[in-house]
Amino acid sequence: MNDKITNSFQDITDKLWGWLSGLIENLPNIGIAILVLVIAYFLSKFISKTVKKIAGKYVSQESITKLIARAVAVVVVLGGLFLALGVLNLGKALSAILAGAGISGLVIGLAMQGTLSNTFSGIVLSFRKNIRIGDWVETNGFTGEIMDINLSNFVLKEPDNKLVLIPNKTILENPLKNYSLTPKMRIIIECGVGYEMDLEKVEKITKETIAKTFDTVNSPDEVEFFYTEFGGSSVNFICRYWVEATRGKEKLHLKSVGMKAIRKAFNEADINIPFPIRTLQFDNKLSLQNNSGSQEHE
Repeated sequence: MNDKITNSFQDITDKLWGWLSGLIENLPNIGIAILVLVIAYFLSKFISKTVKKIAGKYVSQESITKLIARAVAVVVVLGGLFLALGVLNLGKALSAILAGAGISGLVIGLAMQGTLSNTFSGIVLSFRKNIRIGDWVETNGFTGEIMDINLSNFVLKEPDNKLVLIPNKTILENPLKNYSLTPKMRIIIECGVGYEMDLEKVEKITKETIAKTFDTVNSPDEVEFFYTEFGGSSVNFICRYWVEATRGKEKLHLKSVGMKAIRKAFNEADINIPFPIRTLQFDNKLSLQNNSGSQEHE
C-alpha cells in the first residue's frame, strides 16, 4: 500500500517537473508569441485607421467606413493569433480548432442567436443610406444624434448629453423617424387671445410677424393660422410655419424666436394674451345675518 502511494506521488512529481521543464524550454517561444500578439494588436489599430481614411475617400457614409475598418482589424488580430499558436508549436491544436469550427460554430450560433441577430442588423444598418452617423433621429422612445453604429448597438446621444445603447435588432424591427433627411421642420405655436379682441386683426398680425421674422417664410400667406377652440378665458389658435432645421435643438430655438416675436407684436398692437382667472364670490349675507341674530338671542 505504501509503495502504491509512493509511486503515485512520484508520478505527480515527475509530471510537475516535466511541465516545469517544458515551460522553461518554451519560454523563448512564449515570449515571441506574446510579442507577436502585441504587435498584431497595435498593427490592427494602425491598419484600421489607415483603411478608414482610404475608405472615407470613396465611401461617403461613415458607418460603412467604420465597419470596414473594424473588419480589417479583426482579420489582423486573428492572423496574429494563428502566428502565435504556430510559434508555440501548437499546430495540432490549431488543426483541431479549424476542424471543430464547423460543429462549434453551429452550437455557438444556436446559443447566441440574439447576438448574431444584432451583428447582422448592425451590418444592414451600416449600409443604409437614410441612416447616417450624425443624423438626428427618434426611435424606440428615444430622441438624439446618432453617434455610432457598431456590430451590437445603435448609439444615440440625447439632448441632455446622455448616451443610449439600443440593440441593432430593435432598430430594424421598429419605426425610426429621421429629422435630418429633410432640410426643413414645421414649427407649431399654440396661443390664445382675449374674447374682446378682433380675431381678424390677430390673424393678420401673427402671419405678418412670422413672415418678417423668418427668411424661409416668403409671405404671410405661407403661414398657417387656425382658431381651435373657445377656451375658459381665451380664444385659442395654432400657428404653423416651416423653418430650415435638422435637429431638435434648432427647432426649439426657432420656436422660441417665433413666440417672442408674436408676444412683442401683440404688445405693440394692444392684443391681450389672457391667463386663467378664478373669481371667488362671498355674498351669502343671509346666513351671516342669521348667525348674528342667533347669537343675540342667546
